[in-house]
Amino acid sequence: MNLTDREQEIVTLLRRDPLIGSAAIAAALGTTRAAVNVHLSNLTRKGVVLGRGYLLSEGASVVVIGGANMDIKARSARAAVPATSNPGASSMAAGGVGRNIAENLARLGTRTYLVASIGSDALGDQVLSATSNAGVQVEHVRRGARATGTYTAVLDTDGELVVAVADMAATDELAPEQVDGARDLIAAASLLVLDGNLSTATLGFALDVAATVGTRVVLDPVSVPKAAALAPLVAPDRPVYAMTPNRDELAALTGLPTGTREEQEGAARALHDRGVELVWVRLGPAGSLLSSRDGVVTLASVSSEVVDVTGAGDSMTAAFCHALLTGAEPAEAAAYGHAAAALTVASAHTVRPDLTDRLVRSHQS
Repeated sequence: MNLTDREQEIVTLLRRDPLIGSAAIAAALGTTRAAVNVHLSNLTRKGVVLGRGYLLSEGASVVVIGGANMDIKARSARAAVPATSNPGASSMAAGGVGRNIAENLARLGTRTYLVASIGSDALGDQVLSATSNAGVQVEHVRRGARATGTYTAVLDTDGELVVAVADMAATDELAPEQVDGARDLIAAASLLVLDGNLSTATLGFALDVAATVGTRVVLDPVSVPKAAALAPLVAPDRPVYAMTPNRDELAALTGLPTGTREEQEGAARALHDRGVELVWVRLGPAGSLLSSRDGVVTLASVSSEVVDVTGAGDSMTAAFCHALLTGAEPAEAAAYGHAAAALTVASAHTVRPDLTDRLVRSHQS
């Protein structure tokens, strides 16, 4: 992590006495209290100081860069009939792939920072408040002129997705400059999670930063069109620790067929040749395939009653990252991810408000 000499001096004082006041720090360093407060603010932004009492960061952390928006979900009361009005119910909640992953991580107990872009509007206020209240650090969430993005999903009576419309113009405004502003935070992080909804310029810049500072990257392709757009960015000089495509996204990333197990393994090997260490192919109810250079592991999904499928993939990715940072092997982390996904689809919430590490582990047994 890049700290100035003065910041290093302040960190040394804080290690000796975490409850030391800014006035005492100023006296010890022969400077002003106002100058010390500026340095403390910078140390908080860099993730070195955590809130009150000047508690110093020691544990693992994750930086998530991606979409944050308002989810609008409408669920048909009966089997949905196209091209006509269907009776049902609707709800609104904070969403976005990157934001959902960040909230899941925070609820599982991982210190998490979100870099995102939302509007300076009422929906943005709600998204920011809900995210912060869940435990995510939101100091790097940009407030722009565009309206906060929305994701509108229509669900059938069984909770399966019928159609969705994503308005992510605000996320498109998240530029390399905002990523650069979080460079020190990324350097200090144990993992960087990238949401494929980002523009290719921003994704490419974030991959370059991670390669420069040596932070492992987990990249979620999000959708077939997004996977096709980001495919040229995946190269050995921009190493990726893990990618989490489904079968169709894997095909878009590689240009190879992925209909059979053998074809999926071949496409995963193609990504390994392009610098991806782990390829975790999501296969829905059929489970998943976790490929590394050492071999392939097949994992079964965890059975669960389906209430709402929205957010299952996001919880799966977040749980995978959380388990890795607590010492799990990749296959163990993937199994933990399946358990988190099962808990999520069994809930009406995109991110379960009662999600905890203990709950996920109890669902594995």
